[in-house]
Amino acid sequence: MIGHSNDASESWRTLPWKKFRRNLFCLQRRMYKAVRGGDYPKAQSLQKLILKSTAARLLAVRQVTQLNAGKKTAGVDGKASLTFEQRFKLSEELRTKGKNWHH
Repeated sequence: MIGHSNDASESWRTLPWKKFRRNLFCLQRRMYKAVRGGDYPKAQSLQKLILKSTAARLLAVRQVTQLNAGKKTAGVDGKASLTFEQRFKLSEELRTKGKNWHH
């Protein structure tokens, strides 16, 4: 887990977002090359690695809560926007409960 202090807003802002994007892009590129080369078991293992990745999870939370055009629109839970503490909590919840998720 990414360690954060009592000042969650400062911790959220100082996360290495560029590094996270770079890591995720490298994994996605490796998966693309594996699929293109026909190495499906490797692609599947890389896909699992992406799903478990802290970088991918934090970037997804950031995209939905800060960057999307509908960031101020309330979701099904009725919450319109999340605080920094709630963003960290959501990331942890995705980490723990995301393993049992099925579409």
